[in-house]
Amino acid sequence: MKHLLSIKELTQQQLLDLIALAKTIKANPAEYRHALAGKSVVMLFEKPSLRTRVSFDIGINKLGGHCLYLDQQNGELGQRESVADFAANLSCWADAIVARTYSHTTIEQLAEFGTVPVINALSDLYHPCQALADFLTLAEQFDDVSKAKLAYVGDGNNVTHSLMYGAAILGATMTVICPAGNFPDGYVVAEVQELAKRYGGKIVLTSDIEAIEGHDAIYTDTWISMGDPTPLSDIKAKFAPFQVNKALMAKAGAHFFMHCLPAHRGVEVTDEVMDGAGSLILQQAENRMHAQNAVLVSIFS
Repeated sequence: MKHLLSIKELTQQQLLDLIALAKTIKANPAEYRHALAGKSVVMLFEKPSLRTRVSFDIGINKLGGHCLYLDQQNGELGQRESVADFAANLSCWADAIVARTYSHTTIEQLAEFGTVPVINALSDLYHPCQALADFLTLAEQFDDVSKAKLAYVGDGNNVTHSLMYGAAILGATMTVICPAGNFPDGYVVAEVQELAKRYGGKIVLTSDIEAIEGHDAIYTDTWISMGDPTPLSDIKAKFAPFQVNKALMAKAGAHFFMHCLPAHRGVEVTDEVMDGAGSLILQQAENRMHAQNAVLVSIFS
């Protein structure tokens, strides 16, 4: 594995191996404390972050590597100097680049013009590290993660895309329930369905909230993506039937609740569900570090 730009670039075996390695690193951290010895990783962030920044920074340190954080104090990426020049220069010093950007094109340019591995820490199209952490979290609940039935409810976005790719490749069942006009990208859906055919997965998209029945876990995200200026009042009525609350969990028969965070409590999910016994949100957050460390170890080995 040279880069991690999207989940879709992984084979089923690679995805399963990453989940297994993440479990091993989580259980035996001391065995990997020198895995990145002598390695320096640049973290390039265009967007604000809590979980991504902290989990990568501390995770790289736990692997014995050095981390350098770059924000936008030198101006917007691609404005002061081209992304190609930026990538080429970073490659002179760093052993890898972790990038959290607005446009996925920026991620692709970093990989194209740099000479070191690039890890997508979030773009407008994909959030592969989040999805890896999520499937690691599900794999800790189910002996065979492909048997877990996952329902995603709400706005189709970059997290939805990565979850769909992961479920399709793993051969799992996933139902995506969105209001009309808020479905995932059509091109992504077409790719996902092809992958599902290849690997035996089942991906269903619908606006019918009744389709929530018969799922093990319900996943949601904010109704308005980061950077979207749409006022909540403009879409609240449209999304209200898709709020994850106790009644929806009961209708689904779901034991687990998942959210990539940050969450708007009382909006897309109630406090009762977020703080309930089946909530996996903190396990997901912790697993960001273990999943990302598995990616780093795999890239450098």
